[in-house]
Amino acid sequence: MRAVQVQRLEGPESISVVDVEEPKSDGRQVVIDVHAAGVTWPDLLLTRGLYQMKPPLPFVPGSEVAGVVRSAPEGSPFKVGSRVAAFPGLGAFQEVVAAHPSSVVPLPDRISFEAGAALPMNYLTVVFGLVRRGRLKAGETVLVHGAAGGVGSAGVQVAKAFGARVIAVVSTDAKRRIAEQAGADEVILADGFLAAVKSLTGGRGADVILDPVGGDRFTDSLRSLAPEGRLLVVGFTGGEIPTVKVNRLLLNNVDVVGVGLGAFVMHEPNLLQIEWAKLQPHSRRAGSTRRSVRSTRSRRRAARSPRWRRAARSASSC
Repeated sequence: MRAVQVQRLEGPESISVVDVEEPKSDGRQVVIDVHAAGVTWPDLLLTRGLYQMKPPLPFVPGSEVAGVVRSAPEGSPFKVGSRVAAFPGLGAFQEVVAAHPSSVVPLPDRISFEAGAALPMNYLTVVFGLVRRGRLKAGETVLVHGAAGGVGSAGVQVAKAFGARVIAVVSTDAKRRIAEQAGADEVILADGFLAAVKSLTGGRGADVILDPVGGDRFTDSLRSLAPEGRLLVVGFTGGEIPTVKVNRLLLNNVDVVGVGLGAFVMHEPNLLQIEWAKLQPHSRRAGSTRRSVRSTRSRRRAARSPRWRRAARSASSC
C-alpha cells in the first residue's frame, strides 16, 4: 500500500510517498480502509522531531482518520463495512490502518469522511477540556484563543453547542471571519484582548478560557478570568511554555487546568468513546464540521501528490 513517510526530520517538505506493507491485525484491532486523514499540529512537529513523542525513522505520521472497517475483532461493536473515525495516534497517512477498538468511534452517515477525519484530535480534545476538565455550564462565558485554528474553531463550536457565550480571540483581522463562521458571539484581536474581555463582560471576566496558544498571552489570560474561572491549557502553538505565579491563583480563586486527552487515555482506555457520546447529541449544533475540513486532506489525494504539504503549512499558520 502507499503511505506518506517521514524519512528525515526536516519538516513537511521532506516527506515522501512510498510503498509499505499493510498492517496486520493482532486479532484485537480494527482494520480500516482509510478514506481521509486529518493534518494536525503534532504532525507538523513530528516532521521536525519537535514533538514529545519521537518515533524512530522512518515513520508514517498522522493521528486521525475516517474510513470503512475491513475487519474487526469478534465481539467488538464494529462490523465489516461500518463507517468509522479513529485515533490511531500514529500511522494515519496510509491506505490502511489498524487501531484498537477503544480508539475507534462510529461515524454517522450525515458526516462526510473528510469531516470525520477532523473530529478525533480537535473535537474530542475540546469536549474533554470544556466539559470534563473545565466543568462548563450552560450560560457561562468562554474565551477561546487561536479561534481560527483547528482546536480553536472546534472550541468555539462546541462551547456554543453546550450553551455558552463565546468570545473568540484571533491574531489578525483576516482570521476574524473564520471565528465568526464557527459561531462566536464576539471576536476580538489578541492585541489588547484583556481590556476587550473586561469590557465585554462588564469587568467580570470569562468563566472558562480555552488556550491552545500559551506564550505571552498566558498572564493576561489569568487576569481575564472571572472568580472561580478555569484556564484550560491545551497546547503551546505560540512556542513558549509559560509559567504560573501561583499566588495569582490563590488571590483570585481561579484554576489552571491541564487538558491532555492522549495522556488521560492511558488511565481511562474508553475515554474517546465517552467524549464522543457527549458530543453526538450536539453534533448538528456543534456546527458544521465541514468548517474544520480545511485542515484535512484526503489520504488518497496525498498519496498521489505531495501537495498535502500546503495543507500542513496552512494548519501551522492558524
